[in-house]
Amino acid sequence: MTLPTALTRLAGIEHPVVQTGMGWVAGPRLVSATAQAGGLGILASATMTFAELEKAIAEVRQRTGRPFGVNLRADAVDAADRVDLLIREGVRVASFALAPRKDMIAKLHDHGVLVIPSVGAARHAEKVAAWGADAVIVQGGEGGGHTGGVATTLLLPSVLDVVDIPVVAAGGFFDGRGLAAALAYGAAGVAMGTRFLLSKESTVPDEVKQVYLDQGLAGTVVTRRVDGLPHRVLRTELVEQLERTGRVRGLVQAARNALRFRRLTGLSPAAMVREGLAMKHGNALSWSQLVMAANTPMLLRAGLVEGRTDAGVLASGQVVGMIHDLPSVEEIVRSTVGQATEILRGLGADGEQGSWS
Repeated sequence: MTLPTALTRLAGIEHPVVQTGMGWVAGPRLVSATAQAGGLGILASATMTFAELEKAIAEVRQRTGRPFGVNLRADAVDAADRVDLLIREGVRVASFALAPRKDMIAKLHDHGVLVIPSVGAARHAEKVAAWGADAVIVQGGEGGGHTGGVATTLLLPSVLDVVDIPVVAAGGFFDGRGLAAALAYGAAGVAMGTRFLLSKESTVPDEVKQVYLDQGLAGTVVTRRVDGLPHRVLRTELVEQLERTGRVRGLVQAARNALRFRRLTGLSPAAMVREGLAMKHGNALSWSQLVMAANTPMLLRAGLVEGRTDAGVLASGQVVGMIHDLPSVEEIVRSTVGQATEILRGLGADGEQGSWS
């Protein structure tokens, strides 16, 4: 079963399903499995050094010959080098969490790389569309990690009303019912994070996956105590502790973790300051929020890589309360598309004829 859409035609993929670029989670194994299943896998590079990204792209290439994407930080000090790497390696899609510069989009386009930023507001979608973005991923407040306060059911149509490029819906999707609903709204596909995190190919430790599977619909919380920005995570004891921790104590711990992240990534102190200033300007952060933001990668790594649920933060969408299994990526993509196809046919639509374009 297939559901041809503007997204599948644009990216050269079989199914309108995107696996998001989750830091510490979306590595070569998960990305290549998604590509092999016919979806669009996006490699997370914000937590990788340049050398690690080179190696990860090469590994994906070894595992699959199908299109995939790489998520980049537009404000990273080596963003230009990473763009050149994507161009050199012929990566199909460049994904961005923050809007890339207009000249960066143009350069990627000149070399045949699609640009698909993630946005959280209609005005942001309008801006990047005017700059030449090929499509956008729209994440509603139900999504995991950094998120906004507007639900996907309202954010999605608000974006569809103002742009004429393919729109991919994210936040609150985990099966074919969501895909069918998104297509009915006018989206060209869905992007899922938590659903792919809870798969066989995900490298998240099994004991951590079980923590996710044990959650109900009230198992997540949006907190600002992780990095000063709204962040949807599992409601763990650590998060509850962060909520209770005094500001000064929290900043001291955050500063320590920021230094650990600098050593891990190999960033020089000067480079870290430059990245911090870019982040501060782009998000209007206070200096205390900036220190907390630098702390976030280490908290996520502790939970998602090291399996330390007592000392780490576990980003998650609200859909975690609806997920109770660990299927393979192929099963996720196949069942999502199959269920959506049956629903749409039941409503009198023929997805095989490309009605959802």
